[in-house]
Amino acid sequence: MTRYEQLQIELNEAPKTWLVTGVAGFIGSNLLEYLLTLNQTVVGLDNFATGHQHNLDEVKAYVSHEQWQRFSFIEGDIRNLKDCQQACQGVDYVLHQAALGSVPRSINDPITTDGTNIGGFLNMLVAARDAGVASFTYAASSSTYGDHPALPKVEENIGKPLSPYAVTKYVNELYADVFAKTYGFNTIGLRYFNVFGRRQDPNGAYAAVIPKWAAAMIQGEDVFINGDGETSRDFCFIENAVQANLLAAIAAQSAKNEVYNVAVGDRTTLNDLFNALQSALAENGKPYSNAPVYREFRAGDVRHSQADVSKAESKLGYEPGYRIKEGIAKAMPWYIENVG
Repeated sequence: MTRYEQLQIELNEAPKTWLVTGVAGFIGSNLLEYLLTLNQTVVGLDNFATGHQHNLDEVKAYVSHEQWQRFSFIEGDIRNLKDCQQACQGVDYVLHQAALGSVPRSINDPITTDGTNIGGFLNMLVAARDAGVASFTYAASSSTYGDHPALPKVEENIGKPLSPYAVTKYVNELYADVFAKTYGFNTIGLRYFNVFGRRQDPNGAYAAVIPKWAAAMIQGEDVFINGDGETSRDFCFIENAVQANLLAAIAAQSAKNEVYNVAVGDRTTLNDLFNALQSALAENGKPYSNAPVYREFRAGDVRHSQADVSKAESKLGYEPGYRIKEGIAKAMPWYIENVG
């Protein structure tokens, strides 16, 4: 039995109360769904800046009526300390996902990104510390590796940030470290690498590449590749990220006050990703024949990214169950049904 399987049994037998910030977003709504299916009590906080009511509605339709009754929602903003304090009351575990993502968004509007990702993060740290929560797990980012050239990425070796977004996520890690040393408040940061899956928004200027391309292919539109297509990423299916969050929340003291890569340890080029999505669509009876359209490289983008996940495996018991093609195969029916 894996550590994750054992954890699910333990949680079912002794339910806890969880706070998920950014609960109406992509990762937050998936965390909500998994926690409710484990019969946990969940408080959700979101201001709908990037999250959506339809994500919550979809979770409601998926879980049982009894499980849904265990969920309470607060429409609030992490930039407001009182909202954070209200959300943290009576909570055992915090899974802090709320943030303004996207490198291009941060380049276009660094002030709002800073206010949410740094000011909001500090509010959540203070509120959770004062409420005496048992653990605080937060969404960090692979963007923290910046211009460090080595592959695979190892947690202890980072470079200089390449975007305002990367700066904010690095500051999160610095604040978490200071709170551990100054207040004895324990945290775990999860450096996500290109998480994808159902309920990830394909629309808007800052949509992630997989849902954006999947939507374009389903609709018969052109797919645009920034650069030559040989840029590579370590794409991580959502269920791997959910597993990492739950394991981090109940981790032993020896594993706390650390950051961990959350990925699978693979490297997939954008050209290979295009081919994988095209194949998955064909397998679902939706052939796509357009050739990709290449354009200029995007400002602030890292050329290559690949994670070393051995630290998360050894200290958290993390075992990613989905690689890129398996994740795309599982997600594609949802994309076809919801973004076609």
